[in-house]
Amino acid sequence: MSVLVAISLTTGILSGLWGWIAVSLGLLSWAGFLGCTSYFASPTDGIKGLFTSLLTNMSGVFWAMVIIHGSSVVGLDIMGYVITAVVAFFMCIQAKQSWLSYIPGTFIGSCATFAAGGDWQLVVPSLILGGIFGYLMKASGVWVHQKLNQPKMAEAK
Repeated sequence: MSVLVAISLTTGILSGLWGWIAVSLGLLSWAGFLGCTSYFASPTDGIKGLFTSLLTNMSGVFWAMVIIHGSSVVGLDIMGYVITAVVAFFMCIQAKQSWLSYIPGTFIGSCATFAAGGDWQLVVPSLILGGIFGYLMKASGVWVHQKLNQPKMAEAK
């Protein structure tokens, strides 16, 4: 079995499990899939990739709330756009810090927050659990691939 088929198999199984868990816990299944996607697309693998994607997702949630609250305070539509422009700059420039270097992860967290109408209390656990599920999908697929493709040991005579 190829590694792609193994990861596809475990991703399918764990996606169904995630959907059930999300509904059972009252979480946003789609936001969890964004967290999962964020992990799969992160430039690093393993636990480091998981932490990078989660940290940048959470920074995106923070920046979205800055835009939402900042725009509501000023009252002029044009100022909301100015705030968005300034915050988008910071969402990118923060990548100078290696632990915030995954810019798409920041935008994923921000977009999830906007899509949820600013309900960050619901977005945060959904993104975190989704990211963990993404890690488990890939790690378990790689594990299955390795187990099924181990070289057979020569039988003792």
